[in-house]
Amino acid sequence: MATRSRRLRKKLRVDEFQEFGFDINWTFNDSVSEEQIDNLVDQFIDEVIEPRKLGFHGGGHKEWEGIIATQELGKCTEEDRAAVSDFWKGKEVSDLVVSELYDIWWG
Repeated sequence: MATRSRRLRKKLRVDEFQEFGFDINWTFNDSVSEEQIDNLVDQFIDEVIEPRKLGFHGGGHKEWEGIIATQELGKCTEEDRAAVSDFWKGKEVSDLVVSELYDIWWG
């Protein structure tokens, strides 16, 4: 089998252009106010997402869902998953689910 050109690998998002991310879901407890939700999500972005150079695409009201990937071309790590999970543990949320890493283009 012939090797693929760099351009084709990039177009197909394979090999060095492969990107791994993961899904996240959580539900804020009924006791959490709108203001607290805003503050917690801001804190999540400021303390976990930005410092790790990740991106979070998602949203919600009481029930949130989204995908986390790197800001630049790259692969999230198990350490990224742990940091995200650890942030929400101990917060007033339930049904926290952090998926395994998967290829965000082909997963």
